[in-house]
Amino acid sequence: MSTYVVRFMKDVFGHGREIEVCQGTLEVDACDENEAKERAKAKFCKDQALHHWSLHADRIQVKSADLPS
Repeated sequence: MSTYVVRFMKDVFGHGREIEVCQGTLEVDACDENEAKERAKAKFCKDQALHHWSLHADRIQVKSADLPS
């Protein structure tokens, strides 16, 4: 298994411009990026008491946290 950093991002409009805001970051152990994304979605929803992650975020970023060999 590998460790992934999963970020939930939202576009917010203010002062005449759009900015990107991170709504939450999770570290997840998973076999691949898709599994990491699914595990993070479930945890984000549980932690935020949401029915669906997209209520607080527009997109999800997944990056490997493991150091290359």
